[in-house]
Amino acid sequence: MTRAPVERAYGGISAADRRADRRARLLQAGRLLWGRGGQTAVTVRGVCAQAGLTPRYFYEHFSDRHVLLCAIHDQVVAQVVEVLVDAGDDRGSVLGARLHAAITAMLELIAADPHIHRILAAEPEPGTGLATRRTALVDAVTDVVVASAPEVVRGPLPDPAQLRRRAQFIVGGVDAVIGDWLGDPVDAPTEVAAQCAQLAVAVVAGLA
Repeated sequence: MTRAPVERAYGGISAADRRADRRARLLQAGRLLWGRGGQTAVTVRGVCAQAGLTPRYFYEHFSDRHVLLCAIHDQVVAQVVEVLVDAGDDRGSVLGARLHAAITAMLELIAADPHIHRILAAEPEPGTGLATRRTALVDAVTDVVVASAPEVVRGPLPDPAQLRRRAQFIVGGVDAVIGDWLGDPVDAPTEVAAQCAQLAVAVVAGLA
């Protein structure tokens, strides 16, 4: 019978907690390198050096850098979605007000950490799995916009294909506005968010 390895606590920290800490440090290191220098800056050697760990610990959590890139992307998406949902989850408000609140919160988050937008907007490296993730994210946001259409469209809804194109236009347009704003963030987040929310409602309603 093979005896299971004994995992001991050191300094009062369990083996599981040490593994979790190492994974968090690797993710943070990769996120920092990606935010500063793009996806190509995220190498096993660079991440380990930034995290202060050896490659042994890298491969304890990630089979290769592609898996790490996907994990970083997922972490950033989860962070943004949480902010959007928390800020815009007021069912007593009209769609424009909810969008304003959600986009304001997102802009404030990105302004505090511009690496977030660079990670989400980066052109995915071939073979990393990021292209599929980015498409899924855009589709998910587009689905939310489409689902909100009945709140603002007066009269019958347009055919599904036309409505989806409007939603895709909004998603791409807001992303472009955010990228431009980050380059010269003169206007306050709430002002930019108000403009985006107004345009989004107008496009969905077929008024723009």
